[in-house]
Amino acid sequence: QIQGTIFPAPNFNPIMDAQLLGGALQRISCEKDVLIDILTQRCNSQRLMIAEAYRDMYGRDLITDLKENLSHHFKEVMVGLMYPPASYDAHELWHALKGVDTEEKCLIDILASRSNMEIFQMKEAYLMEYNNDLQQDIDSETSGHFRDTLMNLAQGTRMEGYADPSTAVQDAMILWEACQQKTGEHKNMLQMILCNKSYQQLWMVFQEFQNISGQDIVDAINECYDGYFQELLVAIVLCVRDKPSYFAYRLYNAIHDFGFHNKTVIRILIARSEIDLMNIRQRYKERYGKSLFHDIKHFASGHYESALLAICAGDAEDY
Repeated sequence: QIQGTIFPAPNFNPIMDAQLLGGALQRISCEKDVLIDILTQRCNSQRLMIAEAYRDMYGRDLITDLKENLSHHFKEVMVGLMYPPASYDAHELWHALKGVDTEEKCLIDILASRSNMEIFQMKEAYLMEYNNDLQQDIDSETSGHFRDTLMNLAQGTRMEGYADPSTAVQDAMILWEACQQKTGEHKNMLQMILCNKSYQQLWMVFQEFQNISGQDIVDAINECYDGYFQELLVAIVLCVRDKPSYFAYRLYNAIHDFGFHNKTVIRILIARSEIDLMNIRQRYKERYGKSLFHDIKHFASGHYESALLAICAGDAEDY
């Protein structure tokens, strides 16, 4: 059962919430605990209703007021919670593509893991908010086979629900050859299969690949390719197998490998909070021995820590 950590609040009253937020933001020292209590305990559609009530009540935009009154990572969390999911993805992609340095790992996390519908909605949001075409921006800001694979994913044309055992062996042979030959043509065929076949089909293909080569597809990709192209291919495979495990792995790396990569932690917690964050937490604990709750507590502090933990929705035994 796939489960998030944030659910619609019962007895929801957007007008009362908007009033409480207005009061908290207008105090000389902003009452950050009130912001956390409200914004992390309402689902996204409820938060959008609060923003509407806030605008009606104060004639101001809630996101703008949050940006003006808050700072650093705490601000990123509170503001991030206020975007609809497709707009949040679009916002993250825009900054990943248009920032000082292209943030390849952000592009990988989002484009390797989203469904056709999520990609369609995110492209629409991207066009609406930035007046730019997402695929054109990927084209101009990235390069090589990494770019080609991202472009393919951004089309959102993956087959859904379809699986054909007879072509699985064929596809597995192509993947195996692509790992042996490594020519441009083979790389194209590799990414075409990984970006366009259904998850059900790819499950069978990976099984056949193991039978043919005696090797796991992830190990084969890691041996044969490098750089962001290799990371993207592996991310697609891991997302096909188990998205919560993929995001648990990404969170662990973001917390431990870079000395807490705040942007990655914030993005994953917000984006997955209503989808599968509970499953991500379970995989994290199973795989790494420590709970996600424990690790966030260890690395973050203050209201920023409180906000992340509230989204994470840890249990008492997770301390």
